[in-house]
Amino acid sequence: MDCSISGVIGTIAACLSASTFVPQVYKTWKTKSAKNVSIQMFIISAITALLWITYGIGTKKPPIYIANIIGFILSVTQVNLKIKYDRANEK
Repeated sequence: MDCSISGVIGTIAACLSASTFVPQVYKTWKTKSAKNVSIQMFIISAITALLWITYGIGTKKPPIYIANIIGFILSVTQVNLKIKYDRANEK
């Protein structure tokens, strides 16, 4: 682990970035509604996370790839919830 100031700042930034979708995923799951959620935004986010994961692994920077693995999982979860709840609400 990089204990330099920039390493600590990078790790904190990565953790905060990874957690940005938690409130939306939780709200969607709790309300069972994704009516106003943009699926395109979460698809783009998932693709972006995959690219950052690839970069982080290639440059051997765990804060980058670990944070983006979490972001990818949350983005894909939100896309799945959007599809699930939109279909359920159409019925």
